[in-house]
Amino acid sequence: MSTSLKSSLNGWHLWGLAVGLVISGEYFGWSYGWAQAGTLGFLVTAILIAIMYTTFIFSFTELTTSIPHAGGPFAYARRALGSKAAFIAGFATLVEFVFAPPAIAMAIGAYLNVQFPGVDPKIMAAGAYVIFIGLNIIGVRIAATFELFVTILAIIELLVFMGVVSPGFSFSNFVANGWSGENTFSMAAIPGIVAAIPFAIWFFLAIEGVAMAAEEAKDPKRTIPKAYIAGILTLVALAIGVMVFAGGAGDWRTLSNINDPLPQAMKMIVGENSGWLHMLVWIGLFGLVASFHGIILGYSRQIFALARAGYMPKYFGEVHPRFKTPHRAIIAGGVVGVAAIFSDDLIQFGGMTLTANLITMAVFGAIVMYIMSMISLFALRKKEPNLERPFTAIAYPLFPAIALGLAVVSLVTMIYYNQLLAFIFVVLMALAYVYYSVTQHHRDASSDNVVAGTAV
Repeated sequence: MSTSLKSSLNGWHLWGLAVGLVISGEYFGWSYGWAQAGTLGFLVTAILIAIMYTTFIFSFTELTTSIPHAGGPFAYARRALGSKAAFIAGFATLVEFVFAPPAIAMAIGAYLNVQFPGVDPKIMAAGAYVIFIGLNIIGVRIAATFELFVTILAIIELLVFMGVVSPGFSFSNFVANGWSGENTFSMAAIPGIVAAIPFAIWFFLAIEGVAMAAEEAKDPKRTIPKAYIAGILTLVALAIGVMVFAGGAGDWRTLSNINDPLPQAMKMIVGENSGWLHMLVWIGLFGLVASFHGIILGYSRQIFALARAGYMPKYFGEVHPRFKTPHRAIIAGGVVGVAAIFSDDLIQFGGMTLTANLITMAVFGAIVMYIMSMISLFALRKKEPNLERPFTAIAYPLFPAIALGLAVVSLVTMIYYNQLLAFIFVVLMALAYVYYSVTQHHRDASSDNVVAGTAV
């Protein structure tokens, strides 16, 4: 069977993927950060994380365009640092992209439950997996065109949300008890600001997934930088706007531990029976669907790339003979996601909801991957100074250093505030490393040589 992907995505597809992968973060998840830090404290956290992501994307794009490979960070680390570093980067990326979809699926279930309170949200979440796994298998161009369509609708809906709640917006609502439950800043607010980091990261999590579509992009060295830069600017503006308008709609504390903060914020302004509210629920689903659908594309390419290189069973490294998509990898990630949805008793602990724990686990994977990617960038600059770099990191070495430094700080603080989840992350990595070690002698030595833009 074939192990080659088909190049069919243009710049608009890639921009839609960059924004669509992330845009669910504007619809839910971030409000858990209010529970930790308050509105003003979380605003500080969000601005710091926005700086981290902006500097990261302006640096990461150098790697993506220099080594356009479906493995993304795994391929960069392997070329720059060797096989073991590639394992760490690949595992971390896999955790990020496998644990994020069930959190989004749970939010899809929560949004639908507003309209159909008699149906179990978990059943609807599992149904979302079935539908979008099928769409991703049919073909990447069809999937990416659908992604672009729902992403544009999701952006329009966020703008509509801000417009509808603006007549009732009150800045006094937003700032009330804004520092971890207090009206004035004190040193006691700092732990909450730090503990809220995972939920600020959720605003932007997975934008780097565009890298995993690099082998399927037309002219990736030109289209990917445009998609990344336009994407991060779009997302920063939407994140700040949605957070401020939702917080000013009423008592933000009622929105801080739920999966559907935007419909509930709109209820405060227009009431429970308004047509605007029902429109938000239905069209708002497009934002969740855009990210859910896009991340399925992302995790499948990561599983596919790792399997193709021998880091996972070769069974997952083949593509469908007709549709030219990694169908086995798509299904494998879905099985894990559905299992997570129905594992409340195992995943709901530490005083946080199932969704909050899934988000935090995905963020652990993301942060480790960001660290490995920035180290790879510095290593490749030294190791391969003559490597073709169609897009060079902006403000090098300052921007990569800022991104790396903020990522390290984020990881350290997340470990401190989420010790049990950090332990689970390490245990999962150890188990994966056992497989990596046992199968090492089976891997073709040539698979450790990454050739930009080629299958390995």
